[in-house]
Amino acid sequence: MTDFRLTPLAHSLPATVPFVGPETQERARGLAFDARLGANENVFGPSPRATDAMAQTPQWMYGDPESHDLRAALALHHGCTSANIMVGEGIDGLLGYLVRLFVGQGDAVVTSAGAYPTFNYHVAGFGGVLHTVPYMDDHESPAHLFAKAAEVDAKLVYLANPDNPMGSHHTGADIAAAMADLPAGTLLVLDEAYVECAPEGTALPLPLPADDPRVVRMRTFSKVYGLAGARVGYAIGHPDLISAFHKVRNHFGMNRAAQAGALAALADQDYLAQVQQQIDTARNRIAQIARDNGLVPLPSATNFVTLDCGRDAGFAKAVLDGLIARGIFVRMPFVAPQNRCIRISCGTEDMLNRLAAHLPQALSDATAAAEKS
Repeated sequence: MTDFRLTPLAHSLPATVPFVGPETQERARGLAFDARLGANENVFGPSPRATDAMAQTPQWMYGDPESHDLRAALALHHGCTSANIMVGEGIDGLLGYLVRLFVGQGDAVVTSAGAYPTFNYHVAGFGGVLHTVPYMDDHESPAHLFAKAAEVDAKLVYLANPDNPMGSHHTGADIAAAMADLPAGTLLVLDEAYVECAPEGTALPLPLPADDPRVVRMRTFSKVYGLAGARVGYAIGHPDLISAFHKVRNHFGMNRAAQAGALAALADQDYLAQVQQQIDTARNRIAQIARDNGLVPLPSATNFVTLDCGRDAGFAKAVLDGLIARGIFVRMPFVAPQNRCIRISCGTEDMLNRLAAHLPQALSDATAAAEKS
């Protein structure tokens, strides 16, 4: 037996990952999924300009450790300066750096019960103490989050807008107003991964400057821009906070092709608008499939639709398992009462046709099993 000299904290943690990937499930099944509708990827793909830029990027060079060109383009896009922008290996990577900067053994952090588990994973990894508040009517509650942060003297409070896994959202103006109650010394980590899918006015409003020291905003190229595999995220925040990332980040973590692809994708806003329309069409189709089968689609500001199965978590899990057994990869929320639902990512017409074909039998089997128990 080996006896590696891990830290006491590392010894105490489970060897786990926040999500079981579809590839892991495919290997266990011995079959590929026919419809990949669970990872909230953009199945419509990135801009052809981005694909071409990545293909033409010399791979023998390291990526620019400052991501200079991409940061400059993002600053222009958002009306701020490069000093307000940090590029990293997806929002997940940036969350890891941020938690490392702020959270030590025993430090308090606040999030919603059932919200993005990768953030929780990082908090645990640095010994933080996670405090949670419940969703309110399937929405994360800024008022409850900020009140809990004041109660426990939290260093960080995490809020996703729009939200994963429910697809709900608040207006940016409402969040800005709620920040009046954000405790002094608590940083709001505002995850806006899905904001390009959301209605106008969901992002924090322009009167709230990029260098407001109370908040750091997280954005990504993984969703609407279609570059999930390239892992490109960025943070918008006060220059002093952005500069602090240099203390802990992997300076060569961003590969050159990913930087080039993100730069080209950002420049192709016409293609972005086309994808936004495809997402809207797919959301409407998923909602109709749900209604045709007696399920309730929740309003969505994301690239997925959460379906209320109308019963308990066991029933929702049976529906999910039935779909997976039929080659349809989907996911569901982890925490009650949201785990009465399943979550369907936007897909191509063929993928959604498969969902429409197999959902009735998955529901029938789940209903029969529930009646027997």
